[in-house]
This record gives sequence, C-alpha cells and structure tokens, in this order.
Amino acid sequence: MFTGIIEEIGVVSRRSGSDLAILAKTVLDRLQEGDSVAVNGVCLTVVAINDEGFVVQVSPETMECSTVGMLRPGDAVNLERALAFGDRIGGHLVQGHVDGIGRVESVRPQGQFSLWRFRTSSDIARYLVPKGSVAVDGISLTVVEPQGDTFAVAIIPATIERTTLRNKRPGDLVNIEADLIGKHLYHYLMRGKESGLTLDFLASHGFTKR
Repeated sequence: MFTGIIEEIGVVSRRSGSDLAILAKTVLDRLQEGDSVAVNGVCLTVVAINDEGFVVQVSPETMECSTVGMLRPGDAVNLERALAFGDRIGGHLVQGHVDGIGRVESVRPQGQFSLWRFRTSSDIARYLVPKGSVAVDGISLTVVEPQGDTFAVAIIPATIERTTLRNKRPGDLVNIEADLIGKHLYHYLMRGKESGLTLDFLASHGFTKR
C-alpha cells in the first residue's frame, strides 16, 4: 500500500527479460529484498539492491496493463516506498495495482497551477467522481472535472517539479489507478442492483438514502 506522494525520481539503468534495474538514492534507505516499491505507480517487488539502486521483476500481466513494459534505459520514473503503519498519509490509499493506461490530452495554465486533462478507458472513468482521488503514474491527485472518458486535475508547481510530470506532454501515456474505495462501492452497488438489492431496500434497513 502507498500514499501517492512521490519520494524521488529514479532512472532506469537496465532491463533484461523481466528484470528492471533502477538508479535511486532516497528510497534505498532501509530498503530490503522482498520489499515493495511503486514505480510510476506500479507495485513491484525488489529482488536485488546495490549502492546505486535496486532491481525489480515485472510480470507479463503488469507489462500488458501498464506502461512499465515501455520503459527503456534512461527513462525517468516516479518512486515511492510502501507505506509503513503509523506514517502520515499525505495523499490517499494507493494499492499500486494499476487499472490501465491513460493519455495526456492537454495542459492548460491556471495562474500558478496548471490544469491537466487525461483520457482513459470507460472501465476506469466510471470510478472517477468530482473531488475524488486518482493516481496518475503513482501521483495522488484530485479529480475536478470528470467528463465521459476524460478527467482533469489541478496540479501545483511543486508536484510538477518533483515528479516525472515535468517531462510529460500531450499524447504521452501514463498509468492510472482509480480510488480504491470508489471501486469497491461501485462493485457492491452493481452487484446489489443485479441481485435486486435496491437503494430503497438499503434505506429500509438502516442505510442512509441520499
């Protein structure tokens, strides 16, 4: 489990088969083999560590559903170590289980901020709600304008500077993970609808109907 607060930008140094070697500094602190690290929002397991970085292994399924399979030596990546119990959660609960790939549609200045719009699949977009959370390449962001298969987020300059968003342009691909709670609620409601468990029924049994 992660928070979506990026700790540092690493650099891919090598890839060989399922192995991906990444140069890093900050995340090496107390890192051990078997630990999880989010690489561009994808939860991966550390299999080797040295003074300059670490190595993770990427499964075929992860290659298919994320941009990790597209990474090449020299590419910058967002890095975050797994959340430790007792730590502050500055972003939101991020599993590192990417739902799919999105694309940068546009970037528009808004004073000191910038409004970024992303396009993703309808299977992911259905979970996005105004003021809800979303992880883009592992970065915890707040949804402000979901419209069909697109959504927008307002991003502060510090986030641009401290993450790989500083290198992104319209047309670039990103990993998208919708909010964990939203996904669970959606599936519970859909299952309830399919089984005839309506909102009226829930309200009659003590659940608040809004």
